[in-house]
Amino acid sequence: MSIANLNPTRVWKNFYSLTQIPRPSKKEEKAVLFLQNFGKNLGLKTVIDEIGNVIISKPATPGMENRKGIILQAHIDMVPQKNSDKVHNFETDPIIPRIVDEWVYATGTTLGADNGMGVAVAMAILEAKDLVHGPVEVLITIDEETGMTGARNLKAGYLNGDILINLDSEDEGELYVGCAGGLDATATFKYKSEPIPAGFVGMKLVIKGMKGGHSGMDIVLGRGNANKSLVRILLPLIKEADARVSYFEGGSLRNAIPREAFATLAVPAGKVAVAKAIVEKNFNEIVNELAAQESGINITIEECAAPSDVIDAETALKAVLAIYACPNGVERMSDAMEGLVETSNNLAIVKAEAGKIEIKCLLRSSVDSAKDMLASSLSAVFELAGADVKLTGGYPGWKPDMDSAILSTMKDVYKNMYGKEPEVKAIHAGLECGILGGTYSNWDMISCGPTIRSPHSPDERVNIKTVDKWWNYVVEVLKQVPVKK
Repeated sequence: MSIANLNPTRVWKNFYSLTQIPRPSKKEEKAVLFLQNFGKNLGLKTVIDEIGNVIISKPATPGMENRKGIILQAHIDMVPQKNSDKVHNFETDPIIPRIVDEWVYATGTTLGADNGMGVAVAMAILEAKDLVHGPVEVLITIDEETGMTGARNLKAGYLNGDILINLDSEDEGELYVGCAGGLDATATFKYKSEPIPAGFVGMKLVIKGMKGGHSGMDIVLGRGNANKSLVRILLPLIKEADARVSYFEGGSLRNAIPREAFATLAVPAGKVAVAKAIVEKNFNEIVNELAAQESGINITIEECAAPSDVIDAETALKAVLAIYACPNGVERMSDAMEGLVETSNNLAIVKAEAGKIEIKCLLRSSVDSAKDMLASSLSAVFELAGADVKLTGGYPGWKPDMDSAILSTMKDVYKNMYGKEPEVKAIHAGLECGILGGTYSNWDMISCGPTIRSPHSPDERVNIKTVDKWWNYVVEVLKQVPVKK
């Protein structure tokens, strides 16, 4: 069965169309053109702003002209993550969706339900002729996942609405009224290449099978971080087996918890057995420590062709020690909301190649001063080790407004439809609301969505029943939007 035939078909057919259009972050041109043609073919005012965001406007249905204007907002880009054994080019190949029980997955890659489901719902509302709503504007931003570029560069004057409904949350039955701000940190070591010492053999270390996931949503789950496991093993290999490091890498995106890591080493021929014993010992310890969160970890070390050169020993050791000491995971839980992460760091990417070692992190916090403190702590670790540290791409959080008019309306609609109150929450992830609200300070904002699990990983999936439930809810909310005063 094709996902295009799932209920509600008006949503799923649009989502299926999106899966067929490559749209990794910073490579969304084809999807932007698709949306532009979609809006124009409906005869609706369609604008592409200077940065590439798509804005499509639909007039109110008869009798609803006096309602507050609604902006439905989602982002078009998706996180390009795949299993290492999957052959897939995210810039050219379509996603292959599949149905497993109550869920839709991709096949060995991310699905793009984050945030393709939001885009699909907005498209369905734009093309529907049987819905009741006030003035609707759809704002589809670009490059949310790797810099919030579209939100950052949206200018005032493009949109006229009063209420923004962000369609990028991932738990049906929950309304989000706040989110964390973020900051990118990049530490760089420069190294000299040296010839491999005589009597050394090549060995390849491979860490695979961790779950990974969204560095905001899933950071609280205590999953393994492949980069942390990598340096945990490299340090005793250097100190006890006299290993020299030629190359290492782990992770590929700042906002994804790293699932895999690799290293190429040179080890004295007489210490190969020692190296293997070190890896086995650490493998057993890691599996035991993470047993409640991880079930498929696989760590191996095997002899391979000897590398042509190695990183100078001093820099390799300093980098490994600094990565080992780098803060990672949850730093502090929120005092304001039970169960909410306040501050965290994702040690996202490490890579040693071509004379430099780069370490890339994504820091998040709903408290700006706490984010700054964590950045200072991280910087201190790497600067003490001799690295250059740059902090870039900071963006603000979104402060909850519990007196929001649209929050009151959406709570009432949900209770009337489903007989219970929706949960009102803040999220430890970067929604675009904080940035957008800085440009359009008059907006009353809220976020909702269907149930999505393991975004930013090849295990990403969306629950089919919740898409139907969420669609019906959004449609009813549009009927109940408050009248303009």
